[in-house]
Amino acid sequence: MTDASPLPSFDELRERAVVVALPLRVRFRGLDVREALLLEGPAGWTEFSPFAEYGDDEAATWLEAALDYGWQELPEPKRTEIMVNATVPAVPAASVADVLARFPGCRTAKVKVAEPGQRLADDVERVRAVRHELGAEGRIRVDANGGWNVDEAEHAVHALAEFDLEYIEQPCASIDELVQLRERIRYLDIPIAADESVRKAEDPIAVARAGAADLLVIKAQPLGGIRRALDIVERAGLPVIVSSALDTAIGLSMGAALAAALPDLDYDCGLGTSALFDTDVASFAPRAGTIAVGRIWPDADALERLAAPPERREWWLARLERCLAVISAREGR
Repeated sequence: MTDASPLPSFDELRERAVVVALPLRVRFRGLDVREALLLEGPAGWTEFSPFAEYGDDEAATWLEAALDYGWQELPEPKRTEIMVNATVPAVPAASVADVLARFPGCRTAKVKVAEPGQRLADDVERVRAVRHELGAEGRIRVDANGGWNVDEAEHAVHALAEFDLEYIEQPCASIDELVQLRERIRYLDIPIAADESVRKAEDPIAVARAGAADLLVIKAQPLGGIRRALDIVERAGLPVIVSSALDTAIGLSMGAALAAALPDLDYDCGLGTSALFDTDVASFAPRAGTIAVGRIWPDADALERLAAPPERREWWLARLERCLAVISAREGR
């Protein structure tokens, strides 16, 4: 929402809200089902889907993104389709081929590593299997979600370096740790990308200012919307990858609009994650390694079929009301 735009009332949002629960094909981020609240705004459908464990202050930023996308016109796109990567959860190496088959035409794979309860050897075998499937020309990036300390990350980078990594995403949790690791592995020429250090930070530019990363991973919902994300990219001055937060097709279309508005887009985007769901609210899985840019509308039958139980709808509506109050207080409305 722009500063001059009045916030919609909770009653208005409640009338426009649909809460869905999407089953996942493979357990991802500890989830078997992804819930989201969808809203039909004046400009089109939008999504509010902060993860359940997030507090209201953090979740309110996701609501700001939803209101921006559903109530405002989009920035002028500079491209009509977006190249996307395959996403490989922390599955056994034997399951990698099945996962990649859901991402036809993708030349890049992002592989989850540093999963709690797994060993580095598991990560190595998973990445080895991805390299086997993609071949020598495929691009592989790994994402640790801040799961390693500096020593663990340095050891892991050495173990994975043979697979010609495009970059390693959020290997450590803190900016100071990223600075140390970047210095230690500089000679290996493996870039570090920051995700949580951008989207969960009070100052999303701090990681760039500290020289802690070579790339930034940008997500529309956690950063408060497309316009705020574009401002962060401009101020950071680093190459970026646009990614999703396990969004439904509606949220993915928001990410695609962000990617389409960037002046430069040198890396495949993490916006193909609809392929991780058994079914989605609209068709938005990658085709020939790409997704289209443009607003999409959910399928009415899918909304009915994927509707969350009544008690979960009430949980999300209560959260929506609280987050709307947080935004109102922030803006002094």
